[in-house]
Amino acid sequence: MPPKIRGMTANLTPQKSTLQRFTLMLSGEDAFDRDSDQAGKASPPIGLPHERFLLGEKLPIAPILLLGQTEQVVNPAENIACLQPVHLHATRDHLILMAQNQIDLTPEESAKLLQAALPYLEEDFQCPVLFQAHHDWFISAGPFASLATHSIDQAHGRNIDWWMPRDSDESGLAKRWRKLQNEIQMLWHINPVNEAREQRGLPSINSLWISGIGKLEDVRVPELIRQSGHVYGEHPLLKGLAKFLDIPYCTSADSAQLANGFAWVNDPAKLWSLLSMALVKKQLHEVEIIDFPNGKLRKRILTVKDLNKQSWAFWKNPEPVTWKYITQ
Repeated sequence: MPPKIRGMTANLTPQKSTLQRFTLMLSGEDAFDRDSDQAGKASPPIGLPHERFLLGEKLPIAPILLLGQTEQVVNPAENIACLQPVHLHATRDHLILMAQNQIDLTPEESAKLLQAALPYLEEDFQCPVLFQAHHDWFISAGPFASLATHSIDQAHGRNIDWWMPRDSDESGLAKRWRKLQNEIQMLWHINPVNEAREQRGLPSINSLWISGIGKLEDVRVPELIRQSGHVYGEHPLLKGLAKFLDIPYCTSADSAQLANGFAWVNDPAKLWSLLSMALVKKQLHEVEIIDFPNGKLRKRILTVKDLNKQSWAFWKNPEPVTWKYITQ
């Protein structure tokens, strides 16, 4: 365990300040292990820690994703579901959900698969599809509104038996969804899209995932994000959240507009290089790091004084603090 970084403060309560601060959030894991003392639980935790931090405990992921991918008006009181074409990888005794960045689905393939499944979806959901994006299809949740689900970000790489949708307020919905899912699986099994993918050596699109059910009026955003001047990151969830809050959004951080910024990026180590230099140049006074060790929220403040590790050997030059050191 490295020595405590001087100046770091845990569980800081956000407050207004004249200091120039930038907040960097890291993705969190749910810290769930079926072989641990949690194995007796009836169901896995709903949502990843950073998903709950960004949106609140009701996790209305689908309407925020929709908001970030379309210019159409989204009804804040409408329960919306996100449907995603996926590949379930068969092992010896169970199925594993592959992440969407592993399947190389093209927009044309996505459109053809939706066209084939559309009559089944509209019949069971009792409404038309609201919007089709490349990886995400959005539809009013209708009779499936109370279904308890998990995002692909949380469930991928795991045995789907434990992460499939479950009943919450109304019994029988999970069974109804599974029936629809099976019908679409059989439909896609003989679809020309999958025949062509097989010839190219790509994984088949053999199932449909549902998640993120919720409505915009249930979004609960932390005050520190509401007060941010700019939001940076590649995840479509962040783009939708910035639009929901009417905050300027960009995929990468602008060195000229770091003050009062918030970021959730794929490569935080690269961004840390920019932020540490901004501390040295006094473009920033503080960098706040938000992460989720063991699934628990943690906040720390770093200043320019924290950029070098102090050694007990006073004759040695201080060593620069690395990103790996910070995240340990």
